[in-house]
Amino acid sequence: MRMTTIIAAFGAAFLGATGVQAAAVSEKIDIDASPDKVWAAIGDYCGIAAWLPPIAKCEMAETGGKKVRTLTTTDGGVLIESLENWDDAGMSYSYRFQSSPLPVDNYISTIKVSGAGEGSTVEWSSTFDPKGVSETDARKIIVDIYRLGLNKLESSF
Repeated sequence: MRMTTIIAAFGAAFLGATGVQAAAVSEKIDIDASPDKVWAAIGDYCGIAAWLPPIAKCEMAETGGKKVRTLTTTDGGVLIESLENWDDAGMSYSYRFQSSPLPVDNYISTIKVSGAGEGSTVEWSSTFDPKGVSETDARKIIVDIYRLGLNKLESSF
């Protein structure tokens, strides 16, 4: 058994025992383009403004050995996200909010591209703790953001 599986199992058992569980969201979309083409569109960690409409700009830095992107939204909000895992061959990356105006804490997300017949599937998923709103409201906010980005990706091919 791999160490990450053991840690994940322990974490799930601990969270279940305490009654505390993070909210989870996962959205997928099929795109009529090869995985390589789709990955080229989303695989640039700071290229998110090209396919996520609320993002006006991205600035990249390195802090503590990690890539950190600062995203400015079209309405002036600022999100700071650290790259947690990068898998170019597996066409996925994971990132974590360092700070965000969104009503969530402990947010970590993964974006992955995979083959689907003649095209691709993009899956964007996350876990987080709602902050100041109900879990239902927090999930809706995250789902709406994911759908905006995934729909923009689909329409660009």
